[in-house]
Formats: sequence, C-alpha cells, structure tokens
Amino acid sequence: MRALPSLLAALVLCVSGPSVLAADSSAIRRAVDEFLLVQIKGLPGTASYSIGNIDAERLAGACEGFDVSMGNGARPWGRTQVVVRCRGGTWSLWVPVQIRVVAEYLVIARPINAGQNLTDADIRPQLGELSDLPNGVLMNKDQAIGRAAIASLAAGRPLRADMLRQPTVVQAGQSVKIVGKGSGFQVTNEGRALTNAVVGQVTQVRLNSGQILSGVVRADGTVEIRF
Repeated sequence: MRALPSLLAALVLCVSGPSVLAADSSAIRRAVDEFLLVQIKGLPGTASYSIGNIDAERLAGACEGFDVSMGNGARPWGRTQVVVRCRGGTWSLWVPVQIRVVAEYLVIARPINAGQNLTDADIRPQLGELSDLPNGVLMNKDQAIGRAAIASLAAGRPLRADMLRQPTVVQAGQSVKIVGKGSGFQVTNEGRALTNAVVGQVTQVRLNSGQILSGVVRADGTVEIRF
C-alpha cells in the first residue's frame, strides 16, 4: 500500500508532463499575407484579398519557416486556397483566401452569328469583378479580333476563349500556294487543298501531278512544308 502514492505521482507526472506547443497561427497568417502581396502584383486591374480562418491548434511542432503556394488547379482569383508547409517539420495546412480583382474584360457588343469573324466593333470592354465571371474570360482584344465564333453569341455576354476558334483560311478545293523549305533552300508550287483548315493546322494538298503532301497553314493562306 505504501507504493500506491508513488505510483499515482508517477502517473500524474506522465499525464501533465511537457506538451508540444501548437503552431503559431499569427505567424502562419503573416506568411500567407506576404505571399498574397506578391501574388496580386501580377494580376490585372485592382486586386485585394482577405485571409480566412487558420486552424493551427491541432498542428504541433516548431517550424524553421513556412513555404506558401497556390494549390494545384487553384483559381488565380475568387474563393480559393493556399497551402502552407512547415519548413523543417512534417505538417501542411490549407488556408482559405478570397482574392478580388476588378478589371476590364471583354463582352459581346452586338449579336454574332456562328462562324462570323469578330471585328473591333463586335466587342467592347467592361469593368467588373473577375471572380464573378466564368473561367477563360478574355481581357485583350488581340485575343478575339479575327477569330470566328463557334456558335451564335448574344450581345452583353462575357467573351470567353472557348467561344472562339481560329478562322478558316483554307477551304477544301481551294487553290493554294505551297512553300517548301529545307536547309538553305526554298521552293514554291501550287496545289489544291483537300480539307478546310485554320491557321497553324496541318492540311493535305494535292499537286497538279497528283502527289499529295501535308503542310502547315499560315496566316496568309499558304501551306508550308518542311523538308
């Protein structure tokens, strides 16, 4: 019975002994803040952000520092997350953030028919919050002018990259100029395109001799073949 008090004392010491300190949530927040300050410098328009709740109570152990990055597939703005990794430790933590970007984006100025090539008069800039818009919204007119609408587009809609395609510059049956290029030489010929093609697409051309060659369509409608 005399051993019982000693045994109880040992148990108390084991339970109430030194504990590992939880991670410092304020230090994590500072690291996320510094990361986001750099991130928003590369965004268009006027950008701001807010940092959500940081639950660091369950994370134990000291860190030599923090590595902060955007998660794979994370949007550059809107409600998203960053991942904080403990340098010299074993844990990582996802932190919710909201990045707001107010900038000019492109909208359709007037109804567009399917297959119609866009001109400057068909689009106009509009100021708004980018996080409220779908992915792929265009902000530069050079990304739209001269491209063709995949389907009919209503006026006022935000213009996305997936609504457009390169215009068809070569039609099947059309007579085209062929430019053959090799090391130190260039030859030209003429043939007839066998398929429709857009800029940068490979198409087949039948020469007057009947030979069929494949080449890449250029913006001026010529078909370039490399030897």
